[in-house]
Amino acid sequence: MLNQTSVTEFLLLAATDIQELQPFLFVVFLTIYFVSVAGNGAILKIVISDPRLHSPMCFFLGNLSCLDIGYSTVTLPKMLENFLSTHKAISFVGCLRQLHFFHLLGSTESMLLAVMALDRFVAICKPLHYTVIMNHQHCTQTASTVWVVGFLHALLHSIMTSYLNFCGSNQIHHFFCDIKPLLELACGNIELNQWLLNTVTGTIAMGPFFLTLLSYFYILIYLVFKTLSCSKLHRALSTCASHFMVVILFYAPVVFIYIRPASDSSMDQDQVIAIMYTVVTPVVNPLIHTLRNKEVNRDLIRAIRRKL
Repeated sequence: MLNQTSVTEFLLLAATDIQELQPFLFVVFLTIYFVSVAGNGAILKIVISDPRLHSPMCFFLGNLSCLDIGYSTVTLPKMLENFLSTHKAISFVGCLRQLHFFHLLGSTESMLLAVMALDRFVAICKPLHYTVIMNHQHCTQTASTVWVVGFLHALLHSIMTSYLNFCGSNQIHHFFCDIKPLLELACGNIELNQWLLNTVTGTIAMGPFFLTLLSYFYILIYLVFKTLSCSKLHRALSTCASHFMVVILFYAPVVFIYIRPASDSSMDQDQVIAIMYTVVTPVVNPLIHTLRNKEVNRDLIRAIRRKL
């Protein structure tokens, strides 16, 4: 499965070359990592332990928090290690492992966000059929399917990347192993890998995105023409607002990294944008959901008070 070249490790470039800034950035990103894990972990624990939050929306929210914990854990620990290390190396196998789990979590999250949008569509536009359509078995099967498809998508990339030949520099112009910077180092024909990135990854990323937009378009049309009560309209829009904010935070960087033409790409820009969706977004997501979701917010405050 692994390539037959002499490359046994890659060197990951730090987020900055200024040595004096690296201890400061270590503290900053370590704090962000703890906040991300603690925030998403608290939501996950509350959703699991509180029977009142065993609704389809909270079930998918728990999956999203699990994904965000994994998202941060795949990239940040190695990044933190490199801030304090002079030899910023990652083994070839470790690089493939990081690439695999990063794309597993990313593709799963893109599809999960579309499922959450469909859940809001059924809840608002088909309220009488909601409990039948979004029953526990259906939600479990949907979430399982999303995770399996994400795993297969990531496995495809990790296998195809493992067959590449690396005969030149082993310095990855990124703070974690991703497909685009690895393709920059590969020797030989990379057309198939590039096609998989553009077509398969593009479809898995943008397909759910357009499905999400379509769901919210129908929700908006339904609310404008079917809902006569301003209070119901406000309540429905407030319910969807937190999820739509998460969708924007997730997809804006993805479009810049994977959808734009390769000729317009810059590794420095890619690193800055990657920090947005690997570091910032997992921290912001639990804040958005706890502030906009009254049930989760209430139970989170109650859990904190019990510990104090």
